[in-house]
Amino acid sequence: MDSTEVLEDKDSGPEVQLNLPGSVMSRIEELMGGTEQFDSEEFDAVAYINRVFPTEQSLSGVESAAARCEFRLASVQHDIRRLVRAQHDQRMAGHEALLDAQKCIAELALQVADINKKAERSESMVREITSEIKQLDCAKWNLTGAITALNHLHMLAGGAASLRTLADNRRYKELVLPLQAIMEVLDQLQCYRDIKELNALREEVLGIRTMLAQQILADFKEALTGGGKSSVSPRMLAEACGVVDVLEPSVRKELLKWFIDMQLQEYEHLFSPEQEQAWVCHVERRYTWLKKHLLRFEESLALTFPPAWRMSERLAHRFCKVTHKALSDLLQARRSELDVKLLLYAIQKTYNFEVLLHKRFIGTDVGSDAVDLSPEHQLVFDDEETGVVLRQGSPWVGLIGSCFESHLSLYITSLDANLRGLMDRFIQDAKSPDSVSSAVGSGAGAVMSSCADLFLFYKKCLAQCATLSTGEPMLELSTVFSSYLREYAGSVLSSALPRAAPALPALVTGLHTLLRDDAVRYTKQEIAKITSVITTSEYCLETTVHLEQKLKEKISPALVDKIDLAPEQDLFHKMISNCIQLLVQDLEIACEPALQAMTKISWLHYDNVGDQSSYVTQIIMHLKNTVPNLRDNLASSRKYFTQFCIRFANSFIPKFIQNIYKCKPISTVGSEQLLLDTHMLKTALLELPSIGSEVKRQAPTTYTKVVIKLMTKAEMILKLVMAPLDGNLEGFVSQFVQLLPESTLAEFHKVLDMKGAKLTKTQQTSLDALFKETTKTVQNK
Repeated sequence: MDSTEVLEDKDSGPEVQLNLPGSVMSRIEELMGGTEQFDSEEFDAVAYINRVFPTEQSLSGVESAAARCEFRLASVQHDIRRLVRAQHDQRMAGHEALLDAQKCIAELALQVADINKKAERSESMVREITSEIKQLDCAKWNLTGAITALNHLHMLAGGAASLRTLADNRRYKELVLPLQAIMEVLDQLQCYRDIKELNALREEVLGIRTMLAQQILADFKEALTGGGKSSVSPRMLAEACGVVDVLEPSVRKELLKWFIDMQLQEYEHLFSPEQEQAWVCHVERRYTWLKKHLLRFEESLALTFPPAWRMSERLAHRFCKVTHKALSDLLQARRSELDVKLLLYAIQKTYNFEVLLHKRFIGTDVGSDAVDLSPEHQLVFDDEETGVVLRQGSPWVGLIGSCFESHLSLYITSLDANLRGLMDRFIQDAKSPDSVSSAVGSGAGAVMSSCADLFLFYKKCLAQCATLSTGEPMLELSTVFSSYLREYAGSVLSSALPRAAPALPALVTGLHTLLRDDAVRYTKQEIAKITSVITTSEYCLETTVHLEQKLKEKISPALVDKIDLAPEQDLFHKMISNCIQLLVQDLEIACEPALQAMTKISWLHYDNVGDQSSYVTQIIMHLKNTVPNLRDNLASSRKYFTQFCIRFANSFIPKFIQNIYKCKPISTVGSEQLLLDTHMLKTALLELPSIGSEVKRQAPTTYTKVVIKLMTKAEMILKLVMAPLDGNLEGFVSQFVQLLPESTLAEFHKVLDMKGAKLTKTQQTSLDALFKETTKTVQNK
């Protein structure tokens, strides 16, 4: 039965829709014994009656069953009518509540309207009350403005005459405050510019200001150039400076320019271009002149000017600008007379003088974190554009010295010449027999002393150049550094290598072979030279990285991207690789006779398997004689010793495998003996990094993987040689590919040759095809 029923009752009027909750419906169904079967569309009344009365005997209770149904139906109808009436009562109560709420809302709306009317009446009353007050307030504001304007006008009219009187009598101290007040009054009367009388007063005041400016400048000129006959006292000049501060800024600018130019007239005459002492060899005399002049100025005229004008600092600053221009023109005109010694002398004296000015006017050391670069300490005066380039955190350092920057190519050329001589000496020392003995540190394989000397020279050059310039000269210095780093790698380190060693340029171009024509091994001293070149190259490599970082820190940010020493670092990498290859080649030469002896043994006639063969003993002996010495020499470069071991394994073991292929024909017993020898050699190679050492260390994992991989291949080859071939070619091929999945057809043929297999051409062809097919199948998996 659905939870929604439409019922029609004569008492309740039209049809009423009841929405009963699911819990109520479930309870009704429970009371009725379940009604879902009556609600089903597939309900069959006949089947239901047959189920209730399955037999004839059960029909005897049909009357009682019908009575029960009628009773239950009457009960349900009664409940439905009761619920319908209750629903109707609730609807009527809700309707009455709605009417009451609407009535309350109407009453509330009437009350709000009444309050609104009262508020409007109150606002109207307040407006009427305050209208007269606003009129009075406006009148008061207008009256105040008028009185103020009249007072200003009175001050302006009376003040103009007073200013003229004070100016004529040169009573500057009494003139400052009235002048400042009148200027403020003029600013406040800007809105009355249309009044002619007021404009006349304005023009009169401006005329007095102009007259004052001209009069004060004339007083200064009379007092300072009148030869002691002037009536203007220093006290009057000091008072006049207070008036200048009130006048237009251009007045002070003009006064300061005239005064400073007058102060420097003597300097410009003494050091004019035609004077001998103007040349840079006498540059210190210029700075001595300023020191003495500042002392005289501060003893005599400094108190005339306000401290806020910073006259000593302005005078020194103007001196630096004049000196910079004079030296720039002089250096350009007499460029041919300039040499690097004279240039460095002038730069050093200038730098010392600039540092002195920095300490005098800033109060801290150059480069100190406490340098105050706030506006009151910036060299930006209102008399000129300074164009100061800050260097080392100072506004003084470089103010004069920047004129030498365009001539620093002489300095770079001098450094180039010094490095050229240093490099020639290094090359000669490298060729001498005792070059290793001059290495830095103790023992063979130490870093060559020339390397430390070179980078020490680089460090001094970099520090000196950083004080001179951080622009293009620093970039030129970087180019010089890189060129001599290349020469050091290509000439000095290559010259230090023993006989028959390939030069670095040949290695870089790839046109030189690393194979030596002779079979003579290096002596212990020659080995020491090679290891010394390795450690020196490593030192050069690491120091070159730091050098590049320092250059980028020192140089101007705009040029940082042009600093690149990566090609030089690659050269040192190649030199290390070259030297390691020489050591590997030398050890291979030592082992070569033993490998040759291995191929000359008659492996076919071996009767029984014994201890390791003599050629294995010889190889292990050479390893013990050579590797400990290399390990000691490369104690400070452990990673390159590991590289040597890895390279030797990658080079020696394939040669050993090729010699295994040459051991043919070979019997099964011979194969077993050769397998034993291979295992013993494998054990010795795994212990190679620590061979002959009292302290046993575990070999590096990378090296161990190489040895195991390659020696396992040798062992698998010998196991295949021992494997039977008779009648089971497919099984042998499958075993071969399984044990040596990366082998080639040529290696397959070599194993067959070692086994002494005698195959017809047809058998060989089919076997090759089978090998290729099997290999392809394995690879596809």
